[in-house]
This record gives sequence, C-alpha cells and structure tokens, in this order.
Amino acid sequence: MNAITINGERLSQALMDLARIGATPRGGNARLALTALDGQARDLVTGWMRDAGLAVRIDRVGNIFGRRAGRNDALAPVMTGSHIDTQPTGGKFDGCYGVMAGLEVMRTLNQHGVTTEAPLELAIWTNEEGARFVPVMMGSGVFAGVFPEATALTATDNAGKSVAGELAAIDYAGTAPVGHKVGAYFEAHIEQGPILEAEDKVIGVVTGSLGLRWYDVTVTGMEAHAGPTPMPLRRDALHGASFLFQEVAKIADDFAPDGRGTVGVVNVHPSSRNVIPGRVQFSVDLRHLDGGQLDRMEARLRAACAALASGSTTGAALAVEVEAIQRFEPTPFAPELVAHVRHAAAARGYTHCDIVTGAGHDAVYLARVAPAAMIFVPCKDGISHNEIEDARPEHLEAGANVLLAAMLAQARG
Repeated sequence: MNAITINGERLSQALMDLARIGATPRGGNARLALTALDGQARDLVTGWMRDAGLAVRIDRVGNIFGRRAGRNDALAPVMTGSHIDTQPTGGKFDGCYGVMAGLEVMRTLNQHGVTTEAPLELAIWTNEEGARFVPVMMGSGVFAGVFPEATALTATDNAGKSVAGELAAIDYAGTAPVGHKVGAYFEAHIEQGPILEAEDKVIGVVTGSLGLRWYDVTVTGMEAHAGPTPMPLRRDALHGASFLFQEVAKIADDFAPDGRGTVGVVNVHPSSRNVIPGRVQFSVDLRHLDGGQLDRMEARLRAACAALASGSTTGAALAVEVEAIQRFEPTPFAPELVAHVRHAAAARGYTHCDIVTGAGHDAVYLARVAPAAMIFVPCKDGISHNEIEDARPEHLEAGANVLLAAMLAQARG
C-alpha cells in the first residue's frame, strides 16, 4: 500500500475550482454557511462525491456524508472530513483542504482498485466557522451530542433568518437522523499557525487540542473630567483594566509552552477624549493542553481581579466582575490514530513533529464519540482566516498522502 500516492495536481485543481465559488478580489473566499454560495459549493462537491462512487446522504442539520463501501459494511466507517464554509474574508484552504484531501483519498483508492475492510466516509460539516450562525462547529456539535438539534435549527443570523429556513432555501434540509457510529475520524487541515513553517516541518502530528476558557470582565470606576481631576483622586477603570491586560499575557507566559492568553475585545465607556473612563468591559481567552494548568491559570486571573478590586493594584477603589462565558476541556487525540499519522509521515520520508492545536476543529467534537486524530500541513506565514491564506501544493499533497496511509492502516486496506 505504500506505493499508492495521491494525485497532487488533481487535489490542487479541486481546491482552486471550489475557490471560484465566493472568490474575493484579494484571492480569498467569502462563502458563509448556508448562503446561496454555500449551496453552490455543496452542489459542486457532492457532485464530485457521486462521481467518485460515494453514496451521499444528508442529515437534518445539513451535514453531508459520502460513503465508500468496504468488504464488511457492518463495520463502523473510518471517516475523514472538514467544512467548506468560510469566514467573511477567508481563504481557500481552511476546512476546504480537509474535504478535498478526503475526496482525493477516495479517488485514489478507486483508481488503484483498493477495497478496504471497513467502509470509508467523507464528511462535510455544517457551519463550522460560526461566522453567520452560532454556535460554532454546529454540525459536528449536534452529531456528537454537544447541543440539541433544535438549538442548531432555530439559530438565527443578524437578519433573523434561521438555520432551518436557510437549509431549506439551498435544498440541504436532509432527512437522515443526526449521528451514527464512527469507527475512527481523521481530519487534515492547514496548521493556521506558524510552528511548522518556523520548524521547517512538512507534517504536524496533532496529539490533541488545547482546552479553552472564555470570560467577560467588567471593571467599574467613575467618569470624571480629564482636566480638573488630579491623578491620585481618579477612579480610572481603563488604567485599572490595563494591569489585567498585562496579567493575562503574563499568565500565558508563565504556563509556557502550551499556555495562551488573549484580550480580544475591549469596550470603554464613555469613550470620550476628555473623560476619565468609568467602565471597561473586555474579553479574556485562556488556553492550555492540561486541565489542571487551566485551573491554575484561571485562579491567577481571578486573584489579579480581586487584587485590583481591593485597591492594592492601583490604590483606587474599583469594582471588578468576572463572568465565565464558555469552556472547552482539553482534548487528547487517540494514541492509536496519532501513531498511524506519525508512522505514515515517517514511512513517506516527510519531516514531522508532534504539535497541539489551539483552534477549534470538528475533530475536537468527533473525539467525544470516536477515536480521532488530525494531520497538519504548514500555511504561509502561519496566516489563516484571511484572504491571503496560502499553502504550498507539495505540502498539501504530503498531508493527503499521510491521510491516505493513516486511513488505510485503520480501515485495514
């Protein structure tokens, strides 16, 4: 089986053909979930799936599955996939690469007349990006039982249009029940970060996903005139919040190498040039691969907030409220599947390293219901969720070859 190699040119051409739907002037894609453009992309890819002999079915939240029969169809399928919806200013590769790599695996097996023991499936998950509808990773989340089907179908966009209505509008309101047994799940993806490129590695063997905790923090002081109010007598909410901004970054540094800390949203009230800020609301994003370490990171954040509220940080009396918004536990991937990926990379002679993912992926939800693993390939300058997102064809080909070998190892090809 090691002699079987995917067709890199065919893979690249499929990616470019898909990218024409929703193409942007800067070379990216704007193809939000369940828009007419998403419907066109679904039509294109499901047509390719049928041409490859896959039996296509669509479930009630619009997830698409293409099944390739095995010698023993009673076995749970070895699945691969990702998503084809994009950010408003997204690129050609995020998600789409995983779907096209999976399709290329199916085409290659057909070309070489290979039948696996277990059936194979290619999945296209609905609304992974969450750019139009929330929750994010919607289709895989319902599939894995993370939230109810009704939560997805009744979600609305900014114009008040529902997922159920938009699925019907593009003719992808399927009838199949959501969820079925999966023997194993592999997902190929661009890294969306700079590590592989910086380390000059072709394949990232993804061992797991960072846990995530989101908080909204509100610091309240008192608005006052910026001119007449002396510095020692101010209750400046922004000045106080700035210490917390720095502490978030310091927490991440102190829990390296897997610690992450980000303040991504800041709202200042009243946001006037000559008024001392009376209230600041901001987001905090903490991530780590270890749940215990995340507990300690959260404790550090809450201690810093308590110190600011007590006046020991700035000397000013400020109110500080911390609200927990969302929580994802760290997700280790299945050791057997990770080993298949590592062995496939080594057997092909690709440079590789173990890596963790700090982004959300459908594989993280699938890992709740089946053994799962991911394969990363580098992206230029580590940039993703951007129209200039790019990846080298030879790296995309390498990742698909690893996916092929890993799936064959698991499906006993």
